[in-house]
Amino acid sequence: MDTVHIFDTTLRDGEQSPGFSMNREEKLRLARQLERLGVDIIEAGFPIASEGDFEAARAVAQEVKDSRVAALARAYLPDIDAGLRAIEPAAKPRLHIFLATSDLHLKYKLRLSREAALEQIGKMVRYARERCDEIEFSAEDASRSDIDYLARVFEIAAEAGATILNIPDTVGYSTPEEYGAIFRHIAEHTRRFPGIILSAHCHNDLGLAVANSLAAIAAGARQVECTINGIGERAGNASLEEIVVALEVRRASFGVGTGINLKEIYATSRLLSEITGVSVAPNKAVVGANAFAHEAGIHQDGILKNPLTYEIISPQQVGVPARRLVLGKHSGRNALRAHLLELGFMTNDEELRLCYSAAMALADEAKQVTDRDLLTIVHQVRRGNIAAANEPGIGATAGD
Repeated sequence: MDTVHIFDTTLRDGEQSPGFSMNREEKLRLARQLERLGVDIIEAGFPIASEGDFEAARAVAQEVKDSRVAALARAYLPDIDAGLRAIEPAAKPRLHIFLATSDLHLKYKLRLSREAALEQIGKMVRYARERCDEIEFSAEDASRSDIDYLARVFEIAAEAGATILNIPDTVGYSTPEEYGAIFRHIAEHTRRFPGIILSAHCHNDLGLAVANSLAAIAAGARQVECTINGIGERAGNASLEEIVVALEVRRASFGVGTGINLKEIYATSRLLSEITGVSVAPNKAVVGANAFAHEAGIHQDGILKNPLTYEIISPQQVGVPARRLVLGKHSGRNALRAHLLELGFMTNDEELRLCYSAAMALADEAKQVTDRDLLTIVHQVRRGNIAAANEPGIGATAGD
């Protein structure tokens, strides 16, 4: 089974998004958990950005032993020197150098000609490679760069000593078909360089970050750059948990695996939310509160008979303690019976009918029925306080 390396940039690209800044101790806490999660590379920060970021990146480099530790640097000498100093203590250091390659960025941001950019890339990658055994080069805004020029950029970087070539969809502009085609083109033009790994780094501006990352993997990428909970600039980065679970569930389709310990996914997501104070949306794939919650009667009935009917992966596989059968106006009797049993009440058919009628009437008003509500209802039924109730509509019992 071929392996895709997971490059986690939560501590760098993820942290750059508003409201997600982390101090040294917080970065260390998350880095320890990322190592338990089994990520291959932890991008610890952008050392030139500030003294605090330099110290945090260096602290991560000192502590992490199993994962490789990377630092980001622009293709400028001060950046590279700061990055090299930050990762100096790392057991497995990597310097990650980038320069924009789209004509838009070259003209308006960098004010560099194409030839000047090529010269700078070659010079800086060569300088870094003489001082660090592993160099990654990223062509910022690659997905909006001229494809033939992009191929030349990566040839220059590879000739200078970069062995990981990152093709970022920096502004989330690409589509899966386009992004996969870029990887195939670059793979063809870098085939003569031994040991080259192509990497994907996708942003979610059009909601396609995970789809684009998977398209890149299908086209030959063997490193994917992503973040926990999909945090990152603007609409975020590709979500680590969604990518690795997709590769696990659809392993037969992609033919690749990862070294990620899936059971640590939920704990890692929760830790990031605790550190940043920002929770994920309830409908967030894999780690959202509703990812393994079921309210519709048809779904609940299927789950009770065989979880595979409505879950393509079990909650326990990703570290979620248990699924939830939520009691609301769409729920069915089977779910109510199961829930009452969990609370310690075995009901006969008549008791269940009365409990169900009362619960659905409450759900119409309160949206959800809590365990406390159910305890009150079942006690009232058994005391005879709820002796007659109208049957709810057909829609509420669907799936029983």
